[in-house]
Amino acid sequence: MTTAVLGHLMEIITIINVLLAITVIFLERRNAGVTWAWLMVLQFIPVVGFILYMFFGQNLGRRKLYKISAREQQLVQSVTESQLEEIRTNSYPFIDPAAAEYRDMMIMNLRGGLALHTQDNEVDIYINGEDKFQALLRDIKGARKHIHLMYYIVHNDGIGRRLLEALTEKAKEGVEVRFLYDDIGSTKLPSGFFQPLRQAGGSAVAFFPTKIPYFNIRVNYRNHRKLAIIDSNIGYIGGYNIGDEYLGLSARFGLWRDTHLRVRGSAVMQMQAQFLLDWNLSSANKLQASPHYFFSLFHTESKVGMQILSSGPNDSMEQIRNAYIKMIHKAKKSVWIQTPYLIPDESLVNALQMAALSGVDVRIMIPATPDHKMVYWVTYSYLGELLPVGVRCFLYGNGFLHAKTIVVDGAVSSVGTANFDIRSFKLNFEINAFVYDSGVGARLQRIFEKDLEACTELTASEYARRSVLQKMKESFVRLLSPIL
Repeated sequence: MTTAVLGHLMEIITIINVLLAITVIFLERRNAGVTWAWLMVLQFIPVVGFILYMFFGQNLGRRKLYKISAREQQLVQSVTESQLEEIRTNSYPFIDPAAAEYRDMMIMNLRGGLALHTQDNEVDIYINGEDKFQALLRDIKGARKHIHLMYYIVHNDGIGRRLLEALTEKAKEGVEVRFLYDDIGSTKLPSGFFQPLRQAGGSAVAFFPTKIPYFNIRVNYRNHRKLAIIDSNIGYIGGYNIGDEYLGLSARFGLWRDTHLRVRGSAVMQMQAQFLLDWNLSSANKLQASPHYFFSLFHTESKVGMQILSSGPNDSMEQIRNAYIKMIHKAKKSVWIQTPYLIPDESLVNALQMAALSGVDVRIMIPATPDHKMVYWVTYSYLGELLPVGVRCFLYGNGFLHAKTIVVDGAVSSVGTANFDIRSFKLNFEINAFVYDSGVGARLQRIFEKDLEACTELTASEYARRSVLQKMKESFVRLLSPIL
């Protein structure tokens, strides 16, 4: 091929690349940071960059994924507006008077994410995988009506097979068993893994499935939620997936430090509602929102207030991120965060900076050892904006820290699936429990303080002594942070 032909070919590719960039990025009105990140990809790797965009960069924000009947929409709207009116007019009967301080946050979550506030919940906190899975298997064994599970990662290993056996046994007893797993998160799962469950009468479906791993235009939008709902009475929500590594049996990570909640009370109904929505998005066998799935016989004396808030790439607003920001802005004494990844957007960085500059005790705990090096480099780059203003960073060294928690003033807290990163806020389907209770907040603070014993603090002076190579890696990867 002559030089002239190659030159013309490159000109044509460049023109096509520019047209594609204008068409698929600017017309979608993305966040400026995301737009520039994708422009870099398109600029430096033409054609291939567009293929990457088709698989990893499409925007679901304008698409209505969930189909809800007119009757269901009317019911949700009626209940939501009724609670909104009560909270707005100060006629809402808060059982815990301290929770009334966060009525504006409740209103925001209710209006933006249809997250009803319930006050009859009982909460157990698990920070050890063995304890969490023992409790889950015990509750599964006691199930009488239905078992609904949704996990991002499922492994074909010891705990994966134990869980499958327990579910299969319940299906044989006539209990309705449904398992929703993410197709990309569970890529290594054998195709016949769920066959025993299906033969016993249970169901298992993949979220946004792919025939060839990673070759799917929705590959970048994953269901990162982890839920278990049993008989409408018991709900699990938090960071643990299904696998031996979450029991601390991984040679690479050792101890796995995570946080998960076991909930009993009306908040379970909202977990159930989200499961039904995700199931109907993924399965040909649709479920109706019948009383069968929303009637609970369990009554608790506990009075923990809670909202279950979901977010996803199909939402017009980033609900969980907004709730995090609201919590930080309302802090008067302390903001304690645990997250495996710290890739905040500008609004979160500003919120943390303002809190620290206002005298609030802002602490962030991250793993000392990364599981994804590029993501870890980006995390370090953001610490450069936080440490100088008084935010304290602690590196957890006793295994891998995977918890996604934030507790403010010991009064309001969040535990769920959303990391403190842009992927969780913009690209993944996530779900968090926002808890308005000083008892739960105090327990999470004590857990944080206990974890500090396994941490070393990264000071601003130590951070400044990073090598030139490290700084270069952080600066380069930081440019891609909006799409990591």
